[in-house]
Amino acid sequence: MAQEGNTNQSKTKPFWRAIDKALAQEDGKRLRAAAEKLLDLAASGEQWAVKELADRMDGKAAQVIAGDSDNPLTVINKVERVIVNS
Repeated sequence: MAQEGNTNQSKTKPFWRAIDKALAQEDGKRLRAAAEKLLDLAASGEQWAVKELADRMDGKAAQVIAGDSDNPLTVINKVERVIVNS
């Protein structure tokens, strides 16, 4: 039977764990204060705050992958079978 979820997260994200713990203190007051500050900054016209808020609310915009006339995109589909004798 396979394991559920990503068990590697706790090993690889110590900063995330520390922030998560700090935000949970005082019944989430710090998280609410951070959210309020972000909203205040966005309302006052801070562009990075507006962008962060939009990204969190609507999701980040998809990145366009496109070529141009000098460097057009080329799609290569290749299937290769390799037999290795051991």
